Amino acid sequence: MKNFIIRRTILGLFIIFFGAMISYTVIRSLPTSYVEGIARQRASNPLSMKTYQEWLGELNANYGLDKPIIQGFFGWLGKAVQGEFGESWQYGIPVTQKFTEVIWVSFSLNIITLIVQFTIAIPLGILAARKQYSATDYAVVTFALMGISLPSFFLATLLKYIFSINLGWFDLYGLTGRFYSTMTPFQQVMDKAYHLVLPVITLMMLSIGDILRYTRTNMLEVLNSDYIRTARAKGVPEKTVINRHAFRNTLIPLVTMMAGLLPSMFGGAMITETMFQIPGIGYISYAAITRGDIPFAMFYMVFLIILSQISILFADIAYALVDPRVRVN
Repeated sequence: MKNFIIRRTILGLFIIFFGAMISYTVIRSLPTSYVEGIARQRASNPLSMKTYQEWLGELNANYGLDKPIIQGFFGWLGKAVQGEFGESWQYGIPVTQKFTEVIWVSFSLNIITLIVQFTIAIPLGILAARKQYSATDYAVVTFALMGISLPSFFLATLLKYIFSINLGWFDLYGLTGRFYSTMTPFQQVMDKAYHLVLPVITLMMLSIGDILRYTRTNMLEVLNSDYIRTARAKGVPEKTVINRHAFRNTLIPLVTMMAGLLPSMFGGAMITETMFQIPGIGYISYAAITRGDIPFAMFYMVFLIILSQISILFADIAYALVDPRVRVN
């Protein structure tokens, strides 16, 4: 196990390096540019004595954008390994400061969604497997397919149209209401919870289908195993057979899905947060990327790559913990 972890860590470092290089290349190649917008604003100022091209050249030199992409990447990498990620061009504060301000919004949103979707998906998957080919099974499978098939932007728009525009139950946008500053601490918590209802439903529907389908499929396979039939033949209560013997083996394939939980919890849900204008890391990063904010965009992309590598490593180790028959070679 120790040698495996060392090998995977070294491989992960290579993946992070090349992933960061690709991200930097893509961001530098985007048609949008922060410095172009600033140069255009300064050149349009009647008091400015410089042309647009002069401002653009000066700003590119200040931000290191006049260098080739590879040279610029290694310049960024040299500072990044020292923990210096620079100042966000879009927000005007250090990247890490802006990141810490918004990351917990995304974490709270995704951890609530995670709890809700597992609480609903796993029992429904077990129920569908126990009642295979029944009306309950068909209803659960249909629900799962809806969750898999609906795009996040369409579902978010549909929920806002029904519950915000037609019924008026929820606000269209934002994390807090207009009277948030005058509320008591408890009322502020409840106000945020109220504004997170539709985003949580949107994220839950997007992920619940896969978890439900995996649970149902693997539970069906386990319930047809010889040791399950033996347990039933010995008179073991059905509840014990399902919850103690069968359910543990259904966890093995779910471990693969759980490898993506860490990036999703801390990486934010870019489309959903943008649709509801929730000021989490996804929405803030989207605004930074579309405006060509290279320092913040690079920090966000590399952060996601690192989280993905950590999650995959944990998933491989978890296989051996969940199933004693599995041993890392």
